[in-house]
Amino acid sequence: MIKDDNVDETKGRKKAEGTCENSGDCSSCRGCGAPKITGKNVGKICVTHYRGTLNDGTQFDSSYDREKPLEFVCGAGMMIRGFDQAVANMEVGEKVDIHLMPEEAYGMPDPAAIFTIPLEKLAGSEKLEVGQRIALQNAFGQPFPVTVTAKDDKTITFDANHEMAGKELNFSIELVNIK
Repeated sequence: MIKDDNVDETKGRKKAEGTCENSGDCSSCRGCGAPKITGKNVGKICVTHYRGTLNDGTQFDSSYDREKPLEFVCGAGMMIRGFDQAVANMEVGEKVDIHLMPEEAYGMPDPAAIFTIPLEKLAGSEKLEVGQRIALQNAFGQPFPVTVTAKDDKTITFDANHEMAGKELNFSIELVNIK
């Protein structure tokens, strides 16, 4: 896996500029400079239904379609920062629509997360096709998703950026319960 202080090696993606996976909690913060998420729901288990869409209206995710709400600890870095911030002060039963810039979601694509290796270094790579998503393992044996972006007779190129990196995202969020 790529060695870069701005790449989260457990997830294989670049951390967004100005975001903090620890919600600014200085006891475990890496000093990214993002302000701490505050609100009455921070630290509580929030149960939400949501629908995520791109700017063209294409739906990319929905808890409604799964018929099961999402549960997460608000402000703990389990969710993308903009989603966490939106839920931080919501009331049970409240619905909000939010628009997130890439920096509030999955960040911008990182050119360093695109890498090429010889086909012979990865067993089975001759069967992979451009556009295919697979999981590789980092130096610690943890899987991380990549997309095959190019392939020739000798090499294969992977993109380890999150597939939503660089995209503006829209969410309709309903706070169902707080535990």
